[in-house]
Amino acid sequence: MPIMPNVFGDVSSSGLGALGVNGGDFLIQIISFLIVFLLLKKFAFKPILKIMAERRKLIDSGVKLGEEMKKKSVELEAEISAKLHEARTEADKIINSAQQESRELVVSAEQNAKDKVEQISLEAQGRIKRDTAQARKQLEKELVGLISEATEAIIDEKVDAKKDAELIDKALRQRKTA
Repeated sequence: MPIMPNVFGDVSSSGLGALGVNGGDFLIQIISFLIVFLLLKKFAFKPILKIMAERRKLIDSGVKLGEEMKKKSVELEAEISAKLHEARTEADKIINSAQQESRELVVSAEQNAKDKVEQISLEAQGRIKRDTAQARKQLEKELVGLISEATEAIIDEKVDAKKDAELIDKALRQRKTA
């Protein structure tokens, strides 16, 4: 391949020319690179770096938020555990209180039942005494009638009611004292 002359001079066989690099072309490439670099820096690198910085901030805030959420989660778990323990303790107190109240109600009901039985028993005894007294009065009336009939049969005459009552009262008094 023939070596072509350069705008800047002849091709030299030393330096960059020995490597097959043309100095003028190299200089143009460096200038082109610098222009592209400056354009990219002005129009591309700044917005890209800005977006990357915003994303870094977003990621950092997400990581911080995640750590805070983790801490809050641990705190909430501890708080929930404490509340559950407190609720269980309160429930146990309520259950114990309810059991105590039920025992007291049972004792009270038993006492009320005993009192009611005693009251019914006293009323029954009073009724029995009244019924007994009434039966005795009825029996005395019947006895008076029988005595009156027996007296008539023995004496064979009718005694008036006043005399009859006096005789019966006298006989009953003697019977009670005997």
